[in-house]
Order: sequence, then structure tokens, then C-alpha cells
Amino acid sequence: MNQQNRRIVLASRPVGEPKPTDFRLESAPAPEPGPGQVLLRTLWLSLDPYMRGRMSDAKSYAKPVGIGEVMTGGIVGEVVRSNDPKFAPGDLALGMGGWQEYAVLDGRELRKVDPAVAPPSTALGVLGMPGMTAYTGLLNIGQPKSGETVAVAAATGPVAPTSAGR
Repeated sequence: MNQQNRRIVLASRPVGEPKPTDFRLESAPAPEPGPGQVLLRTLWLSLDPYMRGRMSDAKSYAKPVGIGEVMTGGIVGEVVRSNDPKFAPGDLALGMGGWQEYAVLDGRELRKVDPAVAPPSTALGVLGMPGMTAYTGLLNIGQPKSGETVAVAAATGPVAPTSAGR
């Protein structure tokens, strides 16, 4: 495969609101999958609030993105090549591929996405991490009872996923 992988890397730690100069567009040959790995072509990328925290090197629940590393992010991608028997070319999968056109991920870190169940982009929103966070927060932590009123003071989550290359 002679495809070029365009990727956005963190060029500097943002001070205040992120600026275009905090990122850099790079191009390199698309990566090759190793044993147990899958090469995905990004179709949808989620932009989530947690990403701002990952740009900082302050102590946090998650490791910061390193300067020069691909910016983190969830993707739904199409399998291009697979060295994992659970995934075949053409399958759709959800994983943390980051802000790039092609990502190699361990098959154990991926979840198949069935477009017959729901639009694939919903795996990054209501049927993905943000939806599960809201569901768990409401039902497991909030535990509303019959007759109670639930008020949502603010709702944040992913920006509507965009199609990369469609």
C-alpha cells in the first residue's frame, strides 16, 4: 500500500484556547499492521471535551498527548488490512485511532460496528463512550426514582462526527 497518512500532531501545549499553531499537519506512509493488528481508514472522528485536557501535561486521570504525537480521538474506520481473524477488509470498527487518516490498532482494542443496527457515526456519540457515560451517570450514580424530576443543566459531548474522505 502506497497511501500517505495525513495526521494532526500536537505541536505545542495550548495556553488558554487552542490555536491552529498548537497543531501541525504531517504526512507519512500509511502504517503496516503487525501480528494481531488491524489497519483502519478513518471514516468518522469524534471531537470530545476530554481532548482539551489531554493537550495539557497537568496531572490528570489520563496520560497527556506528547508533543509531536498524533492527537488522540475515537474513530470509526473501515478495515483496510487485518492480521486479526475477527476483522476482515471492509468491516467497520471503533477504536482510538486519533486525528489521522490511517491507524493501526490491536484487534483487542477494537469493537465491530454494525451499520444495520444504527448509523456508524453513532458509535462515537449516543451509542459510544459519551452515551455510555450519560447512561451510567444517570442510572448508576443518579439513580432517579419514580416521581422525581431530572433536570439537565448542561449537556456536553462530542461534536457531531464528521466524515473523513466521504
